[in-house]
Formats: sequence, C-alpha cells, structure tokens
Amino acid sequence: MEYRQLGASGLRVPQLSFGAGTFGGRGPLFGAWGTTDAAEARRLVDICLDAGVTLFDTADVYSAGASEEVLGAAVKGRRDQVLISTKAGLPMGDGPTDWGTSRSRLLKAVDDALRRLGTDHIDLFQLHGFDAGTPIEEVLATLDTLVRSGKIRYTGVSNFSGWQLMNSLATADRHGHPRHIAHQVYYSLIGRDYEWELMPLGRDQGVGALVWSPLGWGRLTGKIRRGAPLPDGSRLHRTADQGPPVAEELLYRVVDALDEIARETGRSVPQIALNWLLQRPTVSSVIIGARNEAQLRQNLGAVGWSLAPEQIARLDAASARPAPYPYFPYERQEGFARLNPPMLRRPAGQDAVVLG
Repeated sequence: MEYRQLGASGLRVPQLSFGAGTFGGRGPLFGAWGTTDAAEARRLVDICLDAGVTLFDTADVYSAGASEEVLGAAVKGRRDQVLISTKAGLPMGDGPTDWGTSRSRLLKAVDDALRRLGTDHIDLFQLHGFDAGTPIEEVLATLDTLVRSGKIRYTGVSNFSGWQLMNSLATADRHGHPRHIAHQVYYSLIGRDYEWELMPLGRDQGVGALVWSPLGWGRLTGKIRRGAPLPDGSRLHRTADQGPPVAEELLYRVVDALDEIARETGRSVPQIALNWLLQRPTVSSVIIGARNEAQLRQNLGAVGWSLAPEQIARLDAASARPAPYPYFPYERQEGFARLNPPMLRRPAGQDAVVLG
C-alpha cells in the first residue's frame, strides 16, 4: 500500500481508505447502502488492515449514529492500528441544536462521536457541510478548543465551495487556529467538477482531497451498460435521485472507454476507475466502500499497478466536459491561455511514500 501526506500536514494516510457508510443500515438512504453489523464489520476491517488500509471514514449522520457505533466495535482492541475520520454538521434531528456547526453543536457532536466510537480521540474531524448561519470565527475557535483538548487531532471539511474553504483557511491564519488539511469531495470519471476550482486551491493551500463516491454513486461498478436496464438489486433503483447527477451520454461514453481498457489490462471496470483517480493531483486517499468481502477485495485490486499514460489520456478524453465560466476562456482563447498555461492550470502529481 502506498501512503501519502494528507495535505500540508505530517499525517500519512493510505491511498485507499474505507468508508463505513454501509455500517448500521438505518433509514431508507443508508439502509440501501448496506446493513453491515459489528461482526461483519470486524471481518472487513481485518481485510483492510491486512492490505494496509488504515484510515476508516464515517459520519454521525450515517445511519443516525449506528455507523460510528459499528465501526467503534469493529476496531475495539486495535485502536492504535487505525486512523478514524468522522464528520458532523448535517441534521441529526429537528431541534435547534441538532444541526449546524455552532459551538454548542460541535462540542456535543464530538462528545457523542467519541462515545459511539469508543475512543478518546478522533484523528480527523471534518465539517460535513458549510453552515452559513454560524460565523466562521466561531467554528474555527471551537475546533481550536477541541484540538487543544486532545479530542481531535486534525480538522478538515467536506462539500465546501472554493470561497467557503478559502475564507476558512484565511480566517484560521488570521487568528492562529489550526488550518484544515483535508477536503472530502465528490470526484469521479463522471464527475470532474472538483478539478476546476477546488483542485488548484488544494494544491496552492496544502489541502489534500479525500474522494467520496469514486465510482459515481455506483454507476461505474461495471454493471451498467448502454441500452440495458439497471440490474436487479442495484441501489440506484432507490437512491439515484439523491446522488450526483450525470448525463446519460457522458456515462455511457466513459463506460465504453472503461470496458475497452478492462479488456486490454485484465482489470475490472471499478479497478480502472479507482486507479485513474489515484493518479490525479492533490488526491491523498480514495474512499472505497463495500457491502461484503468480495466487493472489498475487488476494490483493493485498484492498487499495486498503474494505467499507461495513453490509457489515462483516453479516459481523460472520454470523461471531459466543456469548461464552465470563468474557466472556458482559458481553455479556448489564446489570450487567456497565455496568462494561465496548461502546466499551471494542471497541477503536478502528489508525492507519495510507498510502504509495504
């Protein structure tokens, strides 16, 4: 397994990490993701650790806290072997303090997460979304308090826009608070919006990407084909409208390219889609999920090899979309392109440390 620095920090994380959204199985959304109990989770953690996957990501909102509970039970007795990442901020109820990132909400959310996880610290605590109703100064001061108390080690965000993240980083610098080192983002071959604003920001400011839904909300599993209905049992039957949107022609164009490269390499469609992400700038770790052992082992096969440059170029071309404003002039008009040449708009790759 290859280990990478998480942003501009001393924390090393595996290039693949495990998402515990399938743990617990409470509610219509997360019940569709998976219903893994503690015994099953412990087996999946065993497989991860054997493969060098040491980072496990969850959130308080996943199965209304059950995901954290199951993960805590699964790592009990080996807490020193794992890194735990969790998130808070999304609604856990309808009460005035059940959502958001106010001081009272964050202090309670962290204590609740520690109790459910059965641990005394969280290695990476992330704000699950931007809270427009709470001053950034209040949020960062509270996170500073939690870091100083030892309850959390590092902080990050998830699903922030560029200005929201940059404002948070600048405010942290102004007041001497800990900077966010990670941004958990949606990024896939059928969802490359991360590249326009957030990737250059991450490189410039030292914020590493933790990629969620790298298989495009289950669309790049190798089971969806042009002209064919969704396979029986696909969670897309129940959750497609809650995931990132994708144009059908883009999806099928990418799947066609993946199928072609799968025949050339002998690798599976998901393995190729994951490997492509691992070559992208600023990506520190790609979060994989699994409802069972077979799925997990399949996804773990995405590492230990690399796509050829020509294959990457074909996937780039198949997944390309027109640049949105204000980026399209830099792609299409010579005058703007001269100000921002491609080598500056396309940051260099992530340095890596390879261990075992």
